[in-house]
Amino acid sequence: MAVVVKEVLTKKDLKKWVEFPNKLYKNVPAFVPFLTSDELATFTKKENPAYDFCETKLYLAYKNDKIVGRIAGLINHAANKKWGTSYIRFTRFDFIDDFEVSSALFNKVVEWGKNRGYDGVIGPIGFTDMDHEGMLIEGFDELNMSITFYNYEYYLTHMEKLGLTKEVDWVEYLLTVPEKRDPKLAKISEYLQKKNGYKLVTYKKTKELEADAYEAFKVIDQAFSKLYGTVPLTDNVINKTVADNIPLMNLKYICSVKDKNNVLVGFAVLVPSIAKALKKSNGKLLPFGIFRLLKALRGKNDVLEMFFIAVKPEYQSQGVPAIIMDHVVKMLIDNGVKYCETGPELELNAEVQSMWKHFSVRNHKRRRCFVKKI
Repeated sequence: MAVVVKEVLTKKDLKKWVEFPNKLYKNVPAFVPFLTSDELATFTKKENPAYDFCETKLYLAYKNDKIVGRIAGLINHAANKKWGTSYIRFTRFDFIDDFEVSSALFNKVVEWGKNRGYDGVIGPIGFTDMDHEGMLIEGFDELNMSITFYNYEYYLTHMEKLGLTKEVDWVEYLLTVPEKRDPKLAKISEYLQKKNGYKLVTYKKTKELEADAYEAFKVIDQAFSKLYGTVPLTDNVINKTVADNIPLMNLKYICSVKDKNNVLVGFAVLVPSIAKALKKSNGKLLPFGIFRLLKALRGKNDVLEMFFIAVKPEYQSQGVPAIIMDHVVKMLIDNGVKYCETGPELELNAEVQSMWKHFSVRNHKRRRCFVKKI
């Protein structure tokens, strides 16, 4: 029977679209579902401020009246303006191992892009750098992170058959926490703080973090501005991200560095891994998912995910990363953390990768953004 592709236009179909991967990968040990409520909000215009500069079209593929695939087409006007490109993006591309299905879905996005006058398609890549990006091409047996896509190995064959080629790769590292703090790094940190008037800031109360959060995201925006596909973070995006995430943060894994004028110049956020909690609850908060998530975030957890380590560009060669890394290693050791996952970082981003020299490092995953002229 032929594949039928339908645009997602109702809340009922959006829920089916969001939950399709949970069924597709239900027997895959490495798969970690996204939080369903978060994904629903991400693709609801009134809840996601990135729609101020983005448009989407969502599609479901059916075969024999059964859902067999999904995709989202995404036009990011801010990205095209910043980078001088004429791209339509795709994201959340999932499908059974049937080229008729993957090609029917992909061609819907291409058709939309052509109709809107775009000359290329890239993906998987989302609304902003805060969104999920990159198709997994190595590390299929490694437990996924809570912030990254999982996909079957056969996806790569489909991408090649669709005529897509490599645009950029991101790599992910599993870091083993050392048993002891590096005394040389500790001395460097202490020296730099005294010499330059830097101040390492930790947070005891949520209100203290809230007071610095907006400035911290501005640092993140500046630090990541030259990275592939990024867009300027608007005030609405920052405020929504802060409101959604700060109440859940474990403050002992967050720090910042301020200069002698008390201006925030560096920021680090590490989060206890919620991957196993999400997997056990299949991405649902109710009835018990919320308790599993809170236990993972607040209780004893020996695996952390590195969400952000960002330093203002002009301070990146002024010792601020060393101050942050010395504190990060110390707090990991003090709290009995064994492993950290870095999340996706561009394969040629040597500055970031140099920060992991204080750990035993294993490059355990790789993911790719593809491109095709249309």
